[in-house]
Amino acid sequence: MSRPRVVIVGAGFAGYQTARTLARLTRNKADIVLLNPTDYFLYLPLLPQVAAGVLEPRRVTVSLTGTLPGVRLVLGEADDIDLEARTVHYTDPEGDGGTLSYDRLVLAVGSVNKLLPVPGVAEHAHGFRGLPEALYLRDHVTRQIELAAAADDYKNRSSRCTFVVVGAGYTGTEVAAQGQLFTDQLVRKQPLREGARPRWLLLDVAPRVLPELDERLSSTADRVLRERGVDVRTGTSVEEATSTGVRLSDGEFVDTRTLVWCVGVRPDPLVAGVGRPMERGRLLVDPYLQVPGHPEVFACGDAAAVPDLEKPGEYTAMTAQHAWRHGKVAGHNVAASLGVGTRRVYRHRDLGFVVDLGGVKAAANPLGIPLSGPLAGVVTRGYHLAAMPGNRVRVAADWILDAVLPRQGVQLGLVRSWSVPLESASPELARVAGGPEKRAGATGGDGSPADTGTAGPGGSGPARMSKAEASAVRDPGNRPAPEPDALAARDPDAPRAPDPGRPAGPDGSRPGSDSVRPAGAAPDSPAFRGPAEQAGPHPDKPTAPGPVRPVEGES
Repeated sequence: MSRPRVVIVGAGFAGYQTARTLARLTRNKADIVLLNPTDYFLYLPLLPQVAAGVLEPRRVTVSLTGTLPGVRLVLGEADDIDLEARTVHYTDPEGDGGTLSYDRLVLAVGSVNKLLPVPGVAEHAHGFRGLPEALYLRDHVTRQIELAAAADDYKNRSSRCTFVVVGAGYTGTEVAAQGQLFTDQLVRKQPLREGARPRWLLLDVAPRVLPELDERLSSTADRVLRERGVDVRTGTSVEEATSTGVRLSDGEFVDTRTLVWCVGVRPDPLVAGVGRPMERGRLLVDPYLQVPGHPEVFACGDAAAVPDLEKPGEYTAMTAQHAWRHGKVAGHNVAASLGVGTRRVYRHRDLGFVVDLGGVKAAANPLGIPLSGPLAGVVTRGYHLAAMPGNRVRVAADWILDAVLPRQGVQLGLVRSWSVPLESASPELARVAGGPEKRAGATGGDGSPADTGTAGPGGSGPARMSKAEASAVRDPGNRPAPEPDALAARDPDAPRAPDPGRPAGPDGSRPGSDSVRPAGAAPDSPAFRGPAEQAGPHPDKPTAPGPVRPVEGES
């Protein structure tokens, strides 16, 4: 008799925990298949430390095959789900399509960057949802400081040394806190002329930073940021973004090449195509995390609207904290549907939150006890080590090295601005020149308050591609590769191919090549296209860029 097949779509906090729990309970009694675009689980709460050079990228990536024994990994992104046929169609990293049949299905596809209808943001900003965006931000910030150190013009130097972060939730607050420390270290090695200093602005329409948390934690974070030199502006938003700066809601124009968009997330558009009842872009489920009318289908994490039994009539927030625990309950309930154990409803009570502010500073309230300073820093890092499902020794080693050695302020040049667009529905993957764009980008524009971590009204987002479009996309041969000069227009640092029709110069180079740029070429990438807010699933970060982190270790 063949084993029942369980397909889990997504390996974020909810999907990873579902797979781990289910594998432990069923003990090879089920064929567990995990469909994910990457071969790792990303521990989002520590991503700001990657962007700031504290941790190496692989420290926050946990191998799926190495930590989930008994689970079969399939690399790819789901692009169509047929509930009647019980199949999931996906596209693998090389553009080929495949289909998985299932007896049980768990949708844990998470969320994508939330955009607001602000002119220029999609073109000149980046989110902070994936590893490619963190790597790009690290390179970009390093490059801006290096170019500013060599600049003769004061305005140019000031523009490059100004970094704007929009969204003062978890992710935005941590990015600004870590970023200020990082740039200060870079400047110590390469002093700026006239005593200039890097300037970080943290903006939010809310009346205070970390509006989701207790006011004592919020005030601690605000004080640390201001003491460090971060320009915190609450009640302020961005009205327009350009290649040379941003216009604020108070009318001020800030010259900058860096715009980091951290204003929250919205559910992955995939669930909107399932054809079942939705709640603000999330798939409605019952307290057992099952989709009404399809008991074989479960949903959890940011993509699921799970009833909050502690607050009747409401749904659990889109936080990593909830996603992590959704996954555990989903694993138990899927196992119960296969005859192993009994099912349970989802209940959860917050036991505290932690916010890493860089260095030895943090804000935390374990079990409701507010902490700040070095003690909060110890609690915060201890929590992360306990919560991580792997790489603990490597992470601790990086922290120790960072405390005794200077950071390596160098550019790796692995991720270009055009490869991590803000509107991407797949922030975990860097866009590749000539590669298939498998999923429609997130266009957002729901107008809901920034940094809430929730989707706006009807946040189903853009329609996904039709099957005909998806078929064309799956064949890379049908999609011409971007022209090098077209890429250079979006990222002036990208190499430019020589034009064989133009005469070579004395040194053998041709106009338009990487060694000789046209006179009108724009300097560096115009408004950075930097990362954004909410972190995702982690037992304690809101799954958007602005995580809510519990202080109870549950890994």
